[in-house]
Amino acid sequence: MSTPRFTTLGCRLNAYETEAMKDMAQAAGLKDSLVVNTCAVTAEAVRKARQEIRRLRRENPDAPIIVTGCAAQTEPETFAAMPEVTRVIGNAEKMQPATWAALAPDLIGTTERVQVDDIMSVRETAGHLIDGFGTRARAYVQVQNGCDHRCTFCIIPFGRGNSRSVPAGVVVDQINRLVAQGYHEVVLTGVDLTSWGADLPATPRLGDLGRRILRLTDVARLRISSIDSIEADDALMEAIATEPRLMPHLHLSLQAGDDMILKRMKRRHLRADAIAFCHEARRLRPDMVFGADIIAGFPTESDAMFENSLRLVEECGLTFLHVFPFSPRKGTPAARMPQLPGPVIRERAARLRAAGDLALAAHLAAQQGIEHQVLIEAPDMGRTAQFTETRFTAPQPVGAIVSARIVGHEGGQLLAVA
Repeated sequence: MSTPRFTTLGCRLNAYETEAMKDMAQAAGLKDSLVVNTCAVTAEAVRKARQEIRRLRRENPDAPIIVTGCAAQTEPETFAAMPEVTRVIGNAEKMQPATWAALAPDLIGTTERVQVDDIMSVRETAGHLIDGFGTRARAYVQVQNGCDHRCTFCIIPFGRGNSRSVPAGVVVDQINRLVAQGYHEVVLTGVDLTSWGADLPATPRLGDLGRRILRLTDVARLRISSIDSIEADDALMEAIATEPRLMPHLHLSLQAGDDMILKRMKRRHLRADAIAFCHEARRLRPDMVFGADIIAGFPTESDAMFENSLRLVEECGLTFLHVFPFSPRKGTPAARMPQLPGPVIRERAARLRAAGDLALAAHLAAQQGIEHQVLIEAPDMGRTAQFTETRFTAPQPVGAIVSARIVGHEGGQLLAVA
């Protein structure tokens, strides 16, 4: 094997951090090891992590296995108890070169088997300089980590710690380097992006960061990954209205469409807030499309409450749905609430996904005959400014932005001719 092999589970931020770990492990001279970067967002995610570790051990009986990520941070004892696991490393420790340097000479040596400290004591997020993570056309830049909110279903703050921001100057410098390397699109990533800046001098907001990036770099397309719409600031709304290089696609952390469920989730918005934000953003930018996270079958959710979430797909004009069947996470308040039967949760998740499929089909059909600027990610595939996957009938130059006319759609993709 020689060089370490990394397996990433979960979110885009995890994938970004895996790239940073690869660099640190290589610099430390780590060899012949397997590293699993875990996710803790649901109980199912933790189960999949354990399943992946067992699979890796079966296929690599002699290789040391290092487990890190959010599940390792929140449940170190779970992974330490697995005979397949050699080391358990916390989320803060995994981003420190010294951790990898200590592992490199002798994994079975004097270093502690479990290295997981108090994530809540971490106060800074370094701007890890990952040049080119993503595709050859699109790069991802971490600008924020952690979360100060305590939604009743979510374990992530205990895996990521409190919110902390990468200074704007560091972000701008990194994006300028990426642009110089030929990247046309940059995506800002974080755990709670709209909290960016709260811990920095003068408490700037995400909109301020976006406008600064667009003013001080020549990036052709700037994309924001996922936001909490209730925290959208005036500068962000102005950027949506006036900055054509800010892409017209926002993924919203909505979670539910019923006010009582939102209250029991300890969310900070109401149903009307979500609808109003979508209407306002689309008024400012008529071509704006929305994705959203929605949880199906949250504890105590009645049929009527679920119908409110289902109607939110149409009332917010959502296009890309990420549906999560509720899964209780040990240690969260929601795990102690009255749970719904599994079949009810699965049926509601299926109905939400079906509504999402219809919404996506309507969006795809509406693009017929329209000219789009498409960022080419593979010879036969790219994405529009609205992040809609687009398939081409003839090869295109990877990394370029091409004008393409939409001639149809199939299998959740647009069909285009350049």
